[in-house]
This record gives sequence, structure tokens and C-alpha cells, in this order.
Amino acid sequence: MLFDPALKSASQKHVRIYAIYEVLVTLVDFAAAFQFVVGSALFFNESTANVATWLFLVGSICFALKPTIKVIRECHLLRLGDIELLAKKARE
Repeated sequence: MLFDPALKSASQKHVRIYAIYEVLVTLVDFAAAFQFVVGSALFFNESTANVATWLFLVGSICFALKPTIKVIRECHLLRLGDIELLAKKARE
């Protein structure tokens, strides 16, 4: 099941994958925040309003990436669980 809290610590591989995706989400958060702050400052000058608008657009795309990354992470963790289960069964 997606977003099952037990998945993030089901194995050492799960913990590692979860941590990698969390770092990625955090980097996207910082990128979005940076672009919104810089974009806001650029709106004070009319000559840089076009650049500011583009920064707001890119920042908005970054915010849209966050839930996308989280869904991809959950699918990755689910697949990892299936692979480990199949590997365990193969050893038996």
C-alpha cells in the first residue's frame, strides 16, 4: 500500500532509498523557496519583472515536483519490497 509508514524502515535498503528521496525533496524545497525569494525581490524593479515571473513559474514547478517525487519514492519502496520477497523465496 502506498504511503505505508512501515515501508520506510522495512529493510536497510528501504531506509537508504527513503533517505535519498527525502534529500531530493528537501533540495527541491530549497530551490523553490530560493526562486520565490529572488523573484519577489526582482519585482521591485520593473525592468526585472520578466525574470521574476519566470522564477515564480520555475518555483511553482518545483513545488509540483515534491508530491511527484514522493509518489515515485513510494512506488520504488513497494517494488523493492516485492523484489526482496522474491529473492527470499528464491533462496528457499
